[in-house]
Amino acid sequence: MQVPLVSRIHAGGGRIAVSLHADKSVLSELSSAYPLKLLSPSNQDATAIVYLLTYGGGLVGGDEVNLRVDVGSGARLILLSQGTTKVFKTRPGRRLASIRVEHSAVASRDDNAPFTTKQSFDFHLADNGLLLLLPEPLTCFRDAFYNQYQRFHIQDNASAVILDWITSGRLALGEDWAFSHHHSVNEIFHNGRRIAKDVILLENTTELNLKIPSRSLQERLRPYSCYAMLILVGPQVQSIITAITHKYDQLSVFKTRSPAPLIWSVSPIDAGKAGVIIRVAGMESEAVKEWLKDALRGLERIIGVDVYRRAFP
Repeated sequence: MQVPLVSRIHAGGGRIAVSLHADKSVLSELSSAYPLKLLSPSNQDATAIVYLLTYGGGLVGGDEVNLRVDVGSGARLILLSQGTTKVFKTRPGRRLASIRVEHSAVASRDDNAPFTTKQSFDFHLADNGLLLLLPEPLTCFRDAFYNQYQRFHIQDNASAVILDWITSGRLALGEDWAFSHHHSVNEIFHNGRRIAKDVILLENTTELNLKIPSRSLQERLRPYSCYAMLILVGPQVQSIITAITHKYDQLSVFKTRSPAPLIWSVSPIDAGKAGVIIRVAGMESEAVKEWLKDALRGLERIIGVDVYRRAFP
């Protein structure tokens, strides 16, 4: 796979390239600019590890991040974060850490809204490559306005595990689904053909159909405080897909007097041949994390127990 060289990293820009040398996944490029920060442990092995961080522990209204990731043939990369990714409330003025990113077909009209925080990630996986995107959940503060776009270009027998999840906010401060706007788009392409597109749009707005009573975002999403979207695709994770699908098929659906503490569902991708999309909702974010940890435990056989524990300590 030809990896284009980056001559200049703009504000908020980042670049990760990993390739296979002997039996090790080696980072051939790791570069970033404020407010994005990329860190990698020095003891790389069969799986390269990179932490996605931000200066100050979060993103301020107006910040824009644009990251490209290339995983070479046979290489493995796991992307993690330390603690939740925080999106702070909007603040007046144009941020110096902002760049203009063209999102083409997945651009939102809200990208031009004032003080929007945006992240755009492009992932390219060569044949037999493996990407594990397992960050901590996103937490939007009161009045935050956030857009995220993630595109995954998978070639031949490459595989990916993609986690995108969000909490309701800082409950200790009474911020329960109190942000203004959250828009997340995930698109999966296999050999140039789109096989999946998942979109989440959460807004606190009163601009609803007048025939429907107006309800706040909190009222619409209660009683759950954490929502997760998990995508598994490719031959290297088929055993995990099979185990999760089998467990889901054993579930019984029945009426209850009160909502379950945690609920989840499975939807096939590309008639079930390519992978699955799993959606999880929980009253507690820790319960969702424990569910994910158990569901993805099969990754220990692929990347090793030590690496897996970095994602789910």
